[in-house]
Amino acid sequence: MNLNYEILVENLRKLELTRMAEILSGATEDAAKGEASYTEFLSALVDGELAARKDRGITMRTRLAGLPYIKTIEDFDFSFQPSIDKKRIKELSTLRFIANGDNLVLTGPPGVGKSHIAIGLGLKAIAAGHRVYFTTATGMVSSLLKAFQESKFEHRMKNYTSPVLLIIDEVGYLPLDRSGANLFFQLISRRYENGSIILTSNKSFTEWGEVFSDTVLASAILDRLLHHATTINIKGESYRLKEKRKAGFFNREVDSSE
Repeated sequence: MNLNYEILVENLRKLELTRMAEILSGATEDAAKGEASYTEFLSALVDGELAARKDRGITMRTRLAGLPYIKTIEDFDFSFQPSIDKKRIKELSTLRFIANGDNLVLTGPPGVGKSHIAIGLGLKAIAAGHRVYFTTATGMVSSLLKAFQESKFEHRMKNYTSPVLLIIDEVGYLPLDRSGANLFFQLISRRYENGSIILTSNKSFTEWGEVFSDTVLASAILDRLLHHATTINIKGESYRLKEKRKAGFFNREVDSSE
């Protein structure tokens, strides 16, 4: 019996049914105690394997997404940002906007939670089985420019066009020159009606002419980006300043200046 059991475990591993191999002993004991049928016993093993594969897939997609940190929608403090409609974020969390190929643009001053919401929705998409990729605007443009100079442009562009959801963070924190703006436009054009984008920016749309060094080019980018898009403008105090106030940082500054 022990030999047959060991052979079965080894065969499960050869078939890459690693979770089934891990839980076989416990499942066998539970089945014997509960007088489970053969079908129920096998179903428990298969369910365990499927759950493990789902977890491994989420872990792998999360790693490949390049997220700078892990923050979920459930972690977001909506009470601190009353300008955000919680129902609207809940609707976005259903990922229907991805199914429809729509975009999401989050604007507002630094520190109000734009990146948090973008990453939280990215994690929802990853859990749903979608491929997600995160980049900053300047990081993406620098990468594309380097690839263009090394004759690897099309290969690099696929990094940004193939994911189901592309998150572009920090648009407007640094202005782009004409070459960078053109590369940004090419990316937006290729993803237009072919894949969803979540974009965050600290600049209003009227300031994008300065961001992209060309009002005509900025208008062309906005035209494609906003054609099928939800826009959310977040107003409020910075979370980072909130945490510093909690820690008494500003009080200590005042005290030290007196």
